Amino acid sequence: MQKIFLFLFFFSTGISLHAQPRKYIQNLKNYQKLYTKNHEVVVQKDKKYFRFFPVNENYKVNAGFKKLTDTVGFIMKTSGPKNKKYYRYGSLHFILQDTTLQLTLYQSEALMRDSTFEKYLFLPFTDATSGEQSYGGGRYIDLDMDDIKNNLVVIDFNKAYNPYCAYASGYNCPIPPRENNLHIAIMAGE
Repeated sequence: MQKIFLFLFFFSTGISLHAQPRKYIQNLKNYQKLYTKNHEVVVQKDKKYFRFFPVNENYKVNAGFKKLTDTVGFIMKTSGPKNKKYYRYGSLHFILQDTTLQLTLYQSEALMRDSTFEKYLFLPFTDATSGEQSYGGGRYIDLDMDDIKNNLVVIDFNKAYNPYCAYASGYNCPIPPRENNLHIAIMAGE
């Protein structure tokens, strides 16, 4: 009887653990479909050209968060003539591909004044795929202050997306600062 119980326990645990990655992958695929459908710049007939790296749960990482006190801010260069002011909100420390990495999380001065977006945080980055397998101007991840819990935040690189200027001219897309240049390839996201 004990052997049957152990077999059933391990069998059901194995099914449950196997189902979790499938659910995660399906959730990300649904996210990508919704992103593609609702994209404001790419027109209907061109939406078929969106490309994403295969969903890989290894690119969903837990990062340590350290709040930064930036009362001065800085001008982040953009792809257009208008630069934008940002504040360094915090630093993120994590391990990916057996490599210790760091990124800086930013807060837009313009969005801080808008009650709808006052908690919005911006994570732009470049990596070893930039200009080769992904957009050369870098990619973005959106976060919210509420995503930070106990000085930890989940960074899901599978949700990395291209700025509008990857598809059309006339946009002032922030260019990721050098401090957010990762020397490894992030084979995830758009």
